[in-house]
Amino acid sequence: MRIVRLPGIHHDANATLLIGEESALLIDSGTAWYQLLQEERIRGQLGESISLDKIILTSRRYPFSGGSKALSESFEVPVFIHEAAQMSLQSGDFFTTWANRYDSDMPVVYTEPIDFSETIRLDDSIIELLETPGPSSDNISIHIPSAKTVIAGALLPRADRPLRWDVPTGNLIQAIESLRRIQALGAEKLVPMHGPILQGQEHISSTIEHHCQALEGIAANDGVSPRAWPRAAPTSLWRDPVPSWTRVEKEQTED
Repeated sequence: MRIVRLPGIHHDANATLLIGEESALLIDSGTAWYQLLQEERIRGQLGESISLDKIILTSRRYPFSGGSKALSESFEVPVFIHEAAQMSLQSGDFFTTWANRYDSDMPVVYTEPIDFSETIRLDDSIIELLETPGPSSDNISIHIPSAKTVIAGALLPRADRPLRWDVPTGNLIQAIESLRRIQALGAEKLVPMHGPILQGQEHISSTIEHHCQALEGIAANDGVSPRAWPRAAPTSLWRDPVPSWTRVEKEQTED
């Protein structure tokens, strides 16, 4: 199985293709702004012999889900998401999806609920879907044990960007618990919401530890961020620490 990151464009979250010998899964779709480009990128990776089987969304937020309707229709595949988010997408809710912050409509998407008891296999690899609430009540992460890889999505926006919890259905305490769950997996590769893949078990663990300690400090302060941190931009799903956190990964780095 190949794991291919499709780098997020502008506000888009990273999308990830899990490609087997005959079929593939798409994790997240990006916004509706670049859905045609996203389709071209996907078809370029799959070629003529591999078919897309399904789309799995790790979050209802617009940067993850906005393009799912168009891609689902183009590839004629179902979209799966946590059951807590189904009504938001089915009703085109622009509040909990955060689409209103991007001055965008939320395309109405009919989805299937994720069955967390089901084992997903792609060739010889098992793909685990984990409930990791915090950025939203429906947030999930993808764990691929054979590849020692985690797709974290909104749970880890980037190495230098802690997640936001002060958003619809967000929860600071659950976010810390979810990050600890991901940390315990001992991954050697981690796909964040934005930017290149984090690599190396020690680096990933220490990065998550940094995030957890910062969030635990905020939780101990009744959920109030440090005064020096600027107010988050309306469209951001992360916080910008002051002083800035270090980041090893560079945007132009090849995965």
